[in-house]
Amino acid sequence: MNCELNKILVVRFRQMGDAILSTSLLNTLRRSFPQAEIHFVLNQKIAPLFEGHPSIDRIITFTDEERHNALTYIKKVWKTVHQEHYDAIIDMRSTVNTMLFALFSPSTKYRIGIKKGYTRLAFNHLLEGCGTNNMVVHDAHLARPLEAEGKIDYTTDFTLCITDEERNRYKAYLKEKGINADKPVMLANVTAKLADKVWNEERMVEVLDAFIKNHPEVQIIFNFAPGQEEENALRIYDKLGKPQQVRVDIKAKSPRELVALCENITLFFGNEGGARHIAHAAGAPSLVVCAPGSNKEVWIPQNSVPAKGIAASDFASPSELSAMTRQQQYDLITAEYVKKELENFFQTL
Repeated sequence: MNCELNKILVVRFRQMGDAILSTSLLNTLRRSFPQAEIHFVLNQKIAPLFEGHPSIDRIITFTDEERHNALTYIKKVWKTVHQEHYDAIIDMRSTVNTMLFALFSPSTKYRIGIKKGYTRLAFNHLLEGCGTNNMVVHDAHLARPLEAEGKIDYTTDFTLCITDEERNRYKAYLKEKGINADKPVMLANVTAKLADKVWNEERMVEVLDAFIKNHPEVQIIFNFAPGQEEENALRIYDKLGKPQQVRVDIKAKSPRELVALCENITLFFGNEGGARHIAHAAGAPSLVVCAPGSNKEVWIPQNSVPAKGIAASDFASPSELSAMTRQQQYDLITAEYVKKELENFFQTL
C-alpha cells in the first residue's frame, strides 16, 4: 500500500442522518489507508455523536453562526486547509460553500467532489451524484479516485461508537427501569419531528395493538423528543390503553444515549428518520414506514444489518404516484399490510 496519503479531509455538513450514513466512507478510508489521519467537518450541533469514532482522528466543527457569516466562514475554511496541508479533500456535498475547502487548497493532490455545473472550478476528480442509488454505496465510492494510491477496501457498514462507560451506565439504567435483558425489546418511533413524515396515527395504533396482543413478551419503548412528539406519543399510548409492556418513561437524553439504547434492542419499528439511522448504525434491525417522496432504496441502505422500508412506491408506479397528493400516497400503506410485514420481519430475527 502506498503511504503518500497522510491526511484526508472529509467535508459533510447537513443533518445527523446524512452524517451517520457517511461513516461508510470514513470506514472505507480507515480500512484502506490505516496510516492516514482522517479529519471530518461537521455542524457543531451533531459533532458529539461522532466523538471517539475509530475512523475519525479529528472532528472540525462549524457553528450555525460561523456558517452563516460569510467572512467568518471563509477565514475558518482558509485557516483549516492551510494549517493542515491535506493530501486528499473529499467534499461529500460539493455546494458553493463547501467547495471552498478544495478551492483554497489547489496543492492538494486529490480534490474529490460531485459533478455539478460549477464544481470544475475546485475539484480535479468529479464523480456522479447519488441519484436513486444506495446512499452508503455512493458515499463509500467517493474514495474511488484514491485507487491510484492502492487497493480500496470498500465497506457499506456505517457505524457509531460509544464508550464502555456510557454503554454500562445505560444498561444499568434500563435494568433499574425494569427492562428484562432476556426478553425482546422493540424501540417504536411512533411519531416524528415533521408532521408530514408521520404515518397515520390510527393505523399506527392498530398495528401496535395487534403486535402487543400477539407478542406479550416483547417490551416496547416509545422513542420521542420533548414537545409535540411527546404529546403525539402519549396520545398513542392512551389510545392503546396504556398497556404494561409499553414504556413511555424510558428516555435517551442525547444521541449518544440513543446509541446505547439501540445496542439493547431487538428491533426498531415506526416512522423512518434519523433515529432509524442511529439504530442501524448500532446494529439493530429495523422496519419502517417511509414518508412519500423518500426513496427507500437510497435512505434504507442494505448491509450486514437487516433493514426494510415500506413505501407508497410498493403499491403504485411513479406515474400513478405523481398524480396523487402526499396524503393519498401515505394512504396506500394500510395497517393490514404493515401488520403482516412487521410480523414476518420479527419472525426472522
